[in-house]
Amino acid sequence: MRTRTLAVLAGLAIVGMGATAVYAQAGDATKTPAATDTSAAATPRIKVNQVGYLPAAAKRATVPAGAARRFQLVDADSGRAAWTGPLGAAALWAPSRSQVRIADFSAVTKPGRYRLRVAGLPDSDPFTIGPGAYDALAAGAIRAFYFNRAGIALTPDLAGPFARPAGHPDTRVLIHASAAGPKRKTGDVISSPKGWYDAGDYNKYIVNSGITVYTLLASYEQMPDRMRALKVGLPESGNGLPDVLNEALWNLDWMLTMQDPDDGGVYHKLTNPGFDGVVMPDAATTSGDRVVVQKSTAAALDFAAVMAVGSRVFKDFEQQRPGLSARMLAAARAAWGWAQAHPDAIYRQPPDIHTGDYGDPTLDDEFAWAAAELYITTGDEAFYAAMKPAQTTMTVPSWGDVRGLAWMSLAAHRDRLGPAADRALIERRVRELADALVAKGKASAWGVALEEKDFNWGSNSNALNQAMVLLQTDRLDATRPPAADSDARAGRRAGPAVSAYRQAAQGLLDYVMGRNPMGLSMVTGFGTRSPMHPHHRPSEADGVVAPVPGFVVGGANAGQQDLKGCPVPYPSPLPALSYLDHFCSYASNEVAINWNAPLVYVATALGAPR
Repeated sequence: MRTRTLAVLAGLAIVGMGATAVYAQAGDATKTPAATDTSAAATPRIKVNQVGYLPAAAKRATVPAGAARRFQLVDADSGRAAWTGPLGAAALWAPSRSQVRIADFSAVTKPGRYRLRVAGLPDSDPFTIGPGAYDALAAGAIRAFYFNRAGIALTPDLAGPFARPAGHPDTRVLIHASAAGPKRKTGDVISSPKGWYDAGDYNKYIVNSGITVYTLLASYEQMPDRMRALKVGLPESGNGLPDVLNEALWNLDWMLTMQDPDDGGVYHKLTNPGFDGVVMPDAATTSGDRVVVQKSTAAALDFAAVMAVGSRVFKDFEQQRPGLSARMLAAARAAWGWAQAHPDAIYRQPPDIHTGDYGDPTLDDEFAWAAAELYITTGDEAFYAAMKPAQTTMTVPSWGDVRGLAWMSLAAHRDRLGPAADRALIERRVRELADALVAKGKASAWGVALEEKDFNWGSNSNALNQAMVLLQTDRLDATRPPAADSDARAGRRAGPAVSAYRQAAQGLLDYVMGRNPMGLSMVTGFGTRSPMHPHHRPSEADGVVAPVPGFVVGGANAGQQDLKGCPVPYPSPLPALSYLDHFCSYASNEVAINWNAPLVYVATALGAPR
């Protein structure tokens, strides 16, 4: 788990607004210190995906159990009934200790704006059914990265009320003593511009950039047509690159500067000695010199994996970025070589550095992921052997456990792999985990695979990364030739299992977008009610009422690590209710780039008919 330090605390309270209204309504009103009431007991609600559903998608809502046995789907404007259906049986969902029923209205495909109605409860929040339901969400999730860019001014024509001066140019960065080598000495100056602010703070970390950039690149690799069609609105838009790649490049260009050209090692992070106060980026100038800290094996391997992916993605864009693909592959090989020579250089936080550490003592997963990506890119079967496929299991990805990314990439590229690759093993690894997630969702009263243990730091990203695994498995079946009789006899899946994977992924996106115990869309600026004071310095310091839109907040966190430092209490100690919409809550309400990236993937994948 990433360690955090609680700096200056402050809060605000404002009313939620839809993404389409953020720029128009952000205004200049003064923020007031308070916290949104997120207690589920305050008002029993029908929980829905507040953004909406595609016509052919699974459509479910979660309803507090009561006397009612049926529900209505009503026109949001006129209130006229459009459809009626039975509520599912009441059941207890352990993470929130709540009795709930499921309302399934998947049969409704007519586009429109609706609410759900159940006797004895307020009508649900309005939502749409229609094509393109998640286009704005996917674009907004990418655009959030633009808002978190370092070293660039955000202009009013692109950023609206969230425009700000450039901060942290990082053209003068010192070599920390822990990072010194034979040629680069302590105190030497390097230039390391661009990159994204990692989370609510103003530092930049290679390890977390690894899974983040990978997920954006995978979104393009696996859904190129969708990504080319998605218009985000960036300074580089229209330059011949899809916007998602333009945004990824802002961080990739920075990552390349973090490699020591003399030995191929990669610095773990670029940071201040301590966290900045709650100020805008251009005002964050009092925390000491910016430094690069220690080369680590985890950083080198995450870097190698991402550069291998980048090399194959940008090979098709030589005209826009000549030589970049070859440079990335060379950088990946150099980082891999450094990691082979330094297989246990675990990051150790120096005593004078007090920012997030992203420490990871287990490196087998990083070796496997880097080897898999280099194998896919180069075709060198030695890399497949280096992955140790028989020993490498499949897990839901996170920054600290990236072995699942290896299997997802191999599955996505299985048709181009060499003879050394065990295609049956690759598919089995991905499918078995997806099948387990489907089974958990079916057994859950809430209809999602999330269990009590999943409500830790960044629980919303747990949901989205589970959805990404499910959608990767859905792709396995989508790209499979029509099953022959021998396939059926062998037990290989066809149509029904495909819909099961996609339905389970839809339920997890629904959860993040409002079908959760708080009845809150967990993405700033999207939905009827969404977080209004995330732990995000620009959102708190900019003098604008609304927070910067498009960010996934961490979500319910049973650890409540910030409890003692918050001026207001959590609404509940229960795992799925351990969420506090207050700036103080870095444990449940911070934003982070690795949480936004799977939202991009999932919203894009579910945003088009299968």
